[in-house]
Amino acid sequence: MCANFQPISLNQAKLFTSYQLDFDFKEDVYPNYDTPLLFANADDEQMQWRQARFGMVPKWADSLNITRYTYNARSETVHTKPSFRDAWLGSQFALIPVQTIFEPKYVDGKAQRWGIQRTDQAPFTIAAIYQAARIGGEIIRSMSLLTINADNHPFMSQFHKPDDEKRSIVVIAPDKHMDWLRCHHSQAHKFLQPMSDQFNAKFMPSKPAQPKTL
Repeated sequence: MCANFQPISLNQAKLFTSYQLDFDFKEDVYPNYDTPLLFANADDEQMQWRQARFGMVPKWADSLNITRYTYNARSETVHTKPSFRDAWLGSQFALIPVQTIFEPKYVDGKAQRWGIQRTDQAPFTIAAIYQAARIGGEIIRSMSLLTINADNHPFMSQFHKPDDEKRSIVVIAPDKHMDWLRCHHSQAHKFLQPMSDQFNAKFMPSKPAQPKTL
């Protein structure tokens, strides 16, 4: 599962669309943080930006605390789970543009934070589903990234606890962006393919917290 990623920078936004990315977001994204999300634009062939909370907030939720449990959606059960079913069956597909995703790698029995990036350091896009819900009188747009089994993947199988099932994000290639964003859920699984060999990983510990100034 992926619970933390580094989104693109404001300067990288132009690599995806000419529409302006005009809201602030953190350099490290965790569940319940806002992050840029790409949607299909109904008026042309470009993608457009939306601000979304990391972690699905279904319409029946009564608080944002649910984001701690809904940041990943298993592709095998996404169509039946109450938190994700409406978004999937509504074909509400989006893309999360990132620079790095972080996964735990166990070394000598201890978890280390490893960063996964493209070998050419270019940003990439992750398959996601999204939803809009009213929480406390406020409209919240939220999303969850989709995952697939990676037990036999030569690269992604090295992450997470040794005895746990291995899971992987789904990377959508640039030439498939609009196809994914506009596809019907009945055709969506054909896009949920294993990651290519264009990625590498390295140990990237979390930055120490900065002391508060008085």
